[in-house]
Amino acid sequence: MKQGKIESKGLNPGLIVLLVIGGLLVTFLVGNFILYTYAQKNLPPRKKKPVSKKKMKKEKLKQGVQVPGE
Repeated sequence: MKQGKIESKGLNPGLIVLLVIGGLLVTFLVGNFILYTYAQKNLPPRKKKPVSKKKMKKEKLKQGVQVPGE
């Protein structure tokens, strides 16, 4: 049994691959988080489409609220 030879090889190549992939993944996630926070601060909020009066009436009737003017 020559176990000494395996020990002297250095870092396991599989470990190196895992570390590289893990580092890339962490970098990607941190970059996304930074971009997201930057966008939340600096970009104007998206405008919502105006809701039609018919849809508003339907929603209020579903909720059981009396629509004014009826």
